[in-house]
Amino acid sequence: MAKIIWSKIDEAPALATYSFFPIASKFCATGGVELEQRDISLAGRVLATMGLAEDELSKLGELCLDPEGNIIKLPNISASLGQLKDCIVELQSQGYDIPNYPENPSNDEEKAIQAKYSTCLGSAVNPVLREGNSDRRAAKAVKNFAQKNPHKLRAYTPNSQAYVAHMAGDGDFYGNEKSVTVDKAQKVTIALNGNALATINAVEGEVLDGTFMSIVKLKAFYKKTIEEAKAKGLIWSLHLKATMMKISDPVMFGHAFEIFFEEVFTKYADTFKALGVNPNLGMSDLEKKIKGHALESEIKVAFQAIVEADAPKIAMVDSDKGTTNFNASNDVIIDASMPVVVREGGKQWDRTGAALETLAVIPDSTYAMFHAEMLADCVKNGQYDVTTMGTMQNIGLMAQKAEEYGSHPTTFELKEAGVVTVTAEDGTVLMQFECEAGDIWRMSRAKDEAIKDWIKLSFERGQIEQIPVVFWLDASRAHDAQMIAKVKKYMPEFNTQGLEIHFLDITAATRFTNERIRKGENTIAVTGNVLRDHLTDMYPILELGTSAKMLSIVPLIAGGGLFETGAGGSAPKHVEQFLKEGHLRWDSLGEFLALAESLRMINQKNPNANLASIVVALDEANQGYLDNNKAPGRSAGEPDNKASHFYVAQYWAKALASCDNEVVVAKFAPVAKALEENEAKIIEELLVAEGKPQNIGGYFHPNDELAQKAMRPSTTLNAIIDAI
Repeated sequence: MAKIIWSKIDEAPALATYSFFPIASKFCATGGVELEQRDISLAGRVLATMGLAEDELSKLGELCLDPEGNIIKLPNISASLGQLKDCIVELQSQGYDIPNYPENPSNDEEKAIQAKYSTCLGSAVNPVLREGNSDRRAAKAVKNFAQKNPHKLRAYTPNSQAYVAHMAGDGDFYGNEKSVTVDKAQKVTIALNGNALATINAVEGEVLDGTFMSIVKLKAFYKKTIEEAKAKGLIWSLHLKATMMKISDPVMFGHAFEIFFEEVFTKYADTFKALGVNPNLGMSDLEKKIKGHALESEIKVAFQAIVEADAPKIAMVDSDKGTTNFNASNDVIIDASMPVVVREGGKQWDRTGAALETLAVIPDSTYAMFHAEMLADCVKNGQYDVTTMGTMQNIGLMAQKAEEYGSHPTTFELKEAGVVTVTAEDGTVLMQFECEAGDIWRMSRAKDEAIKDWIKLSFERGQIEQIPVVFWLDASRAHDAQMIAKVKKYMPEFNTQGLEIHFLDITAATRFTNERIRKGENTIAVTGNVLRDHLTDMYPILELGTSAKMLSIVPLIAGGGLFETGAGGSAPKHVEQFLKEGHLRWDSLGEFLALAESLRMINQKNPNANLASIVVALDEANQGYLDNNKAPGRSAGEPDNKASHFYVAQYWAKALASCDNEVVVAKFAPVAKALEENEAKIIEELLVAEGKPQNIGGYFHPNDELAQKAMRPSTTLNAIIDAI
């Protein structure tokens, strides 16, 4: 029997799995496919790190190298330090004997504990599983539905002042970057003033980048933008990705926090030092550190006075609760937050809840240029028309840990000023950099085999779609210059006949793509790992209303497949609503689409009449789900995620009951009949919990029995499904 591994992950998609997995398992078994869960959640990884659970992530990493590997990966937490600490506390409360996270380790034992826990931070899952490159696009049915049922994009005001500010190459990662391609496999050493920081094993043909962020220039940039926002009456908002870039972006966040509230940090410097306040962790952690201190109230008043002074206005995460952009470094994640700015007419929310135009601050211009052009395009040309706009498909370089974000083990906050060198095994200095204390230095890597596969996938998709293939590569950027050389080297090996191929810098590529989208035309964007993340949230959110509805396929280099359920994040606000009022508004369409593609791959490799029927019927069910608008409602009292699973099961069974496979018809005709006849009763049972608080025994590590009870409340539906 063929097998699909279904990842057990975090938050909203994890809750949805309790409801959908039993349904999917029963239907797939008829096609000779077994579904099996593996726990790669943050809690699961923490327990594995401490030796209290199997290391399922490493096992799945090995499976990705198997030609028969087939994994459906739901969105997982890219944990911030705050999330990791909260997870540890929850696990301890459940009786697990694990140590606290030592924020400032004072001995070797604490350093070892910190090192273990640190493996759970940031993007710990994706680099292990992504042994292939990314193919993300909107399924035709999803795109058609979005155009027929357009979501709302807010209009831009005439003469809108909203814009993105970035460092424009002056002292940022983009401006300081150097890049080399190594000619043979060898050890490469990174050192500061001759003292080794890290040694890596580079492979032949690998592209290595080195760069750094000047902290002096970063601070000057922050001060300048704060003054600009004040002068222009704009909301000041910071957009980073501390979850993925877990060394660099929390530090950049911390500097912004200190500068925005400079008066408070200066006045209470001694108190904060004594209490171990770490600005990188934001206001929420600061409040924990000062809790119970004699100056607690005074300090809170001082912070609030700056917020209420509106000089400038600060973007809010939650206006009702008074939660600012500086609450925690992981609260505002750029690839989710910037699409909202564009969608909402260049606006964010101030402390009163008013939507006002914003100055969006994105320090590093490497990818800020994309967001700057997206916003500028709408300011100039107005909002997009969802009913007519074209689509962006993306081929993204991810394979073999394509660490264009900067590899965590090779990112450093420099403790002293001096020269950072990158040295080959024979002593040749490949790159060197003059840095100052506090600068953030990082190395990024991309392997030759992965790059070649990325190029191949791009041209294959181009031939299938017969639309322009645009390589978003900037010849002025050191890394991209190396990549352009690679593409031109390997192009002759692939079928490019008749293809329209472009090499454009980020701004030009954005303009080219947007001009086509406004005309209803489609384009393939071929990008590195960073822009893949940003484009595959921005465009789908504008086109479809959510990035969770994208097909996200990773054809693994070894021959298997990794099927990601969109780029929708793990939706903590959805969980908050569910715990409060029993309503889960997470849309599982990404899971439905991923399952169809996963089953299709199995059937293509080993054709099976029953499985072929299951796949075709699931395609029909997905179309029916869209056509009948069965996505979860947003408010308690409306059918939610659980009801959406029921309708997919009903449409799936109905399609199977009317197919031309007698074996399948005999099995599913009574199922379809039972689901149709009991629809009213099932929906009534699913709605019983609406408006009521739910106890699932934990946020990061729910109790399976309690969570299953909460997510499978219909005894009628359960009986029908379990009897298949």
